[in-house]
Amino acid sequence: MQQFAYNFPFTAIVGQERMQRALILNAIDSRIGGVLIRGERGTAKSTAARALAALLPELRVVEGCRFGCDPDRPMEWCTECRARFTPDQTPPVVIRPTPFVNLPISATEDRVVGTLDIEKAIQKGEKAFEPGVLAAANRGLLYIDEVNLLDDHVVDVLLDSAAMGVNIIEREGVSFSHPARFILVGTMNPEEGELRPQLLDRFGLSVQVRGLRTALERVAIMKRRLAYEEDPQAFCREWQDRERELGFQIQQARRLVQQVSYKRDDLMVITQLTAHFQVDGHRPDMVILKTARAQAAFEGRDTITLEDIAIAAELALPHRLRRSPFEQQSANIEQLRDEIDALLGLKPNQQGQQRRPMGLKTYEEVLQEYADPNHPLKDFVDTGLR
Repeated sequence: MQQFAYNFPFTAIVGQERMQRALILNAIDSRIGGVLIRGERGTAKSTAARALAALLPELRVVEGCRFGCDPDRPMEWCTECRARFTPDQTPPVVIRPTPFVNLPISATEDRVVGTLDIEKAIQKGEKAFEPGVLAAANRGLLYIDEVNLLDDHVVDVLLDSAAMGVNIIEREGVSFSHPARFILVGTMNPEEGELRPQLLDRFGLSVQVRGLRTALERVAIMKRRLAYEEDPQAFCREWQDRERELGFQIQQARRLVQQVSYKRDDLMVITQLTAHFQVDGHRPDMVILKTARAQAAFEGRDTITLEDIAIAAELALPHRLRRSPFEQQSANIEQLRDEIDALLGLKPNQQGQQRRPMGLKTYEEVLQEYADPNHPLKDFVDTGLR
């Protein structure tokens, strides 16, 4: 686990707004499933991940817990905390910074999930567990540089834990569990190889980053970086108000996100979007909804809008689109954004009037289609959707 005294400020990063947005939304709701950042070297990928962890609020954890259990969530406590306290007890609490854990490329499965001492468990009846990376990352940020070079099985284990929010280790009839809720950030340079499609789909969001091309933006990067290298403390002090404001906004959004409501028509919009782009499976629908709710919470709203859905889709769909073997993802990002906006009616037509979304159908209109007594799904709609 790494902590840095003077991280480069998150709000001082120049020109990578999509990457910053994806990171912020995952910080608001880690159940989105993490973010995969694809791009060339030197585009602030690792800088942004470290900076995000630095501006997140400190955590209340159960004193003496090796896994950073949340004292307010007894149902999610580790095996050790459940043995020490009953759910109605109030455990002693300490304050810790949000952890930032960097996973090395050489990491093995045991290094990631932890190890059980089977001999000690059998001979003494004690569950001797040595925590791994997942334990250190709980309630923090887990950063994987060059995730495409990591062993596929290890990536699978990480993504499983990120999805379930718990790490369960079972060996020879002995089991141990602890919470494993973390913000997952993976970075990769596509020139060094791709992830398998099955693993790509497991990342909630994906962004493509490129070096900035305009002279003014590149000058801004140079000036800020030189100022930071010359005096990190003074540079961070200059940006601390903006950092504090963003950190507070994320903290407030975390409290609000589960209260953000959505309508049945919002679900219809999302499912028609994913059907239009012919993405596989149903994970994208859930990711778009969770991301849209996080986006609404970030802006302090308790209902989602079409704009929230559009932003979510732009982040959730790029790595799930079907492409020919030689087609580059980066070439499709702007096209995808334009197509989503057009489908949702967020861009005016040639007469300057806002269009109706997609010609997207409302929930009631879809039900009318299924009202035909000969429709094969009529019974399902009558019993399950009304």
